[in-house]
Amino acid sequence: MIGNAISLRGKRDGCSTAWFRAWACVGGAAALIILTSCPAMADDLLGGVPTFEVGRGCSASSVRMGKDGRPDPAANGDCVGIVEPGETVVVADLEGPGVITHIWFTINQFTTIFGEPPRGRARGREVLIRIYWDGREKPDVEAPLTDFFAQPFGKHVAVNSAPIMVEDGDSYNCYWRMPFHKSARIEVVNQSKSPLSALFYAVDWIKKDSLPASTMYFCARYRQEFPTKRDSTRPDTEYLILDTEGAGYYVGTVLSVRSRSPDWFGEGDIRMAIDGEKTPSIWGTGTEDYFLSAWCLKECSTPYFGTSYLSHKAQDVGQMSSCYRWHLRDPVVFNKGIRVSVEMMGFTNADENLAHNPRLYDQREDDVCSMAYWYQIGPSKQFAPTTTAEERKYPCLDPIIAWGEDFAGEEFHGKGETRMWGPRWYWDTDRVLKFVPASMDDSWIELSLEVKEKEPYRLVAVLEKSPD
Repeated sequence: MIGNAISLRGKRDGCSTAWFRAWACVGGAAALIILTSCPAMADDLLGGVPTFEVGRGCSASSVRMGKDGRPDPAANGDCVGIVEPGETVVVADLEGPGVITHIWFTINQFTTIFGEPPRGRARGREVLIRIYWDGREKPDVEAPLTDFFAQPFGKHVAVNSAPIMVEDGDSYNCYWRMPFHKSARIEVVNQSKSPLSALFYAVDWIKKDSLPASTMYFCARYRQEFPTKRDSTRPDTEYLILDTEGAGYYVGTVLSVRSRSPDWFGEGDIRMAIDGEKTPSIWGTGTEDYFLSAWCLKECSTPYFGTSYLSHKAQDVGQMSSCYRWHLRDPVVFNKGIRVSVEMMGFTNADENLAHNPRLYDQREDDVCSMAYWYQIGPSKQFAPTTTAEERKYPCLDPIIAWGEDFAGEEFHGKGETRMWGPRWYWDTDRVLKFVPASMDDSWIELSLEVKEKEPYRLVAVLEKSPD
């Protein structure tokens, strides 16, 4: 059996203030230092539970309602059955003051043995989540649903961290504390061309009498560059993760990279310029170093950092990796603003640099997307444009492709049975050719490629093994 393609790849906490104590000894005298922490940063996850705080537990969910406007105990299917293309669903419209303590989502993304529904099915990365605080016109949280939950590339991967947990790749949980004074509005937008099926959700929150005036708002924003661009005017180049104004705490990063060049991409340093400084005062030592890994990336998932997805260990064209880091115990504090970026620096091979150096430390052009998470006082700066589901699709890295379906004729293979295989069985295409030779002598197939321009290419054969 032959896979779908042979290709040549070019280079192408409640609401009240939390407290913690630190003892300092100066000149033999002990002093008690009391510091306030960010609403998202509990010094001890369980330590605050026995302390009563005035409030009332509430929840907004997709439970099915009866004719009387109350949950129907005789009904099942507690979800929004279908969200049509282009439709927006308000999953929570809350009156404050209050603080959201937990958000849970799941959607039907399964493909059965019978294939896709006639109109297809929206995927999590084709769905947008938006959160508006206190009646603002623009959202302070905007991201593809799966990216918001640190799930990269539309892949179904588990995430086991403190603020974000994804069980079995399809049950999305968020524990970021999200306080609001007047109102909170959470929307889900279906940007797909296909219906979104079976949207289940629950938003758990605490109703409060009041919140301190200094309470910060939770913010999160998605950004992408497919690919990043070289900058011939400087020795390095960088990818922007966050650029905002105001006072707050930077609390988390998700960075997903698909390599367009052979070799290691992750030599770039994290940079954080605080309060308008020209030279960043926080300057890292390498991409994986910032994500608290070492000597390249290995899959892991911990409360504070992890590599949730690594397509393969080979540092080659098309390698996909995604890392997260939460600054829960080490928030980056800013008073006037913060700019967070990462250098797009790594190694390139001889075909990609004028010096023909076989392994040159150089600027790279890779496909990169990111999530930034932070708290701040007042509205956030809209530093990244809203993307469509189509814009979030990764461009094909294969400029020349020989599809299996084009070589189904008898002249291209030995005697045997051929048929086209349905979508999503093996690859994200329905152009997969299945060939079952009649004998060992007939076990051959011939494909051709036409190269019109002389460029550095590499031959990649995508082959699959049939289930029988």
